[in-house]
Amino acid sequence: MLTIALAATAVSAAPVGLLAHRQLRRRANAHALRIDTPNGIAESGFVTIGGIEQWIEIRGEDLANPVLLELHGGPGATNTCFANRTRAWERHFTIVRWDMRGAGKTFGRGAQGEVSFDRLFADALEVTRYARERLHQDKVVLLANSFGSVLGLRLARNHPELYSAYVGTDQNITGGERDDSAFCAVVRRLRDAGKGSAAAKLEQMGSDATRWTAEQWGLYAKLATSSDPMLSEVLKKLIMPSMWFSPQHRLRDLKAGADGMKFSERIGVESVHFDAWREGTRFELPFFIFQGEYDSLMPAARARRYFDDVQAPHKEFALISEANHFAAFWQPEQFLELLLTRVRPVVTRTTVSA
Repeated sequence: MLTIALAATAVSAAPVGLLAHRQLRRRANAHALRIDTPNGIAESGFVTIGGIEQWIEIRGEDLANPVLLELHGGPGATNTCFANRTRAWERHFTIVRWDMRGAGKTFGRGAQGEVSFDRLFADALEVTRYARERLHQDKVVLLANSFGSVLGLRLARNHPELYSAYVGTDQNITGGERDDSAFCAVVRRLRDAGKGSAAAKLEQMGSDATRWTAEQWGLYAKLATSSDPMLSEVLKKLIMPSMWFSPQHRLRDLKAGADGMKFSERIGVESVHFDAWREGTRFELPFFIFQGEYDSLMPAARARRYFDDVQAPHKEFALISEANHFAAFWQPEQFLELLLTRVRPVVTRTTVSA
């Protein structure tokens, strides 16, 4: 969501006096990210996907581990800044992180070509095949968060031959029976905070996201995030530090991240026309949803309603305690425990402790 765009704008305008401290922290984080195990991998760079150069990172301490292919949120929000938060995951999984067109380093590279939901879907299939070939895996675990989980549902449903399991978090469920609860909660928070004019703008737009323009979609995303005290805390303590102290991101990368979020609003408004129920609730692979207990952007109750309708050879649902949106990165140890106790045994038939 636009939380990352707000954070990128803020950190890129930081006073010069903070830059020295930033460099020290970035060096320490780079040291913590070093992988020197005999069968490990730590590589990153641009790969031609869908006719343009797109950024892909692959990290893990043992290539024999299962592969997690992440689909990030936004659209336009990169997960690569969270590498230090998820460093412990790399002992048990090989993680593939990809900046989609319109996001992060891919956006900063230059021309994006065609930008649409269908184009991102095709790109995701190409990235999946690249990861399988590069890592010599028949199947990978598909780990999707927020906007990425809209793509993820379609990928998992249509291509079970490519994925050993689907794991959704910050699971975005669109379509189906009308649910205005999240929208009404945003309006109520704005009015309680004395921001009546902002609340009136949302009421004028209406709660039916399929009728919004890209600009209106972006406005709602901004207000939904900024009006939630818990998400404001996530912005301050997770997203801003992760971006500012990321050893992989220079200041111009942070600006590109903010610009990419704005650029990608056109895909966000397109994604709300995806109807999860209409496309189908039958999956031919293990299916997991791990949702933040207090997720105000994608309420857990709605994710649970969809999950209850899912038919799959194996399925599990769990709440991530004391977490809102960005649950996997806010509570990385708790999320890893779920991966190890719920997902890894299903895809490998072995149990591993954190």
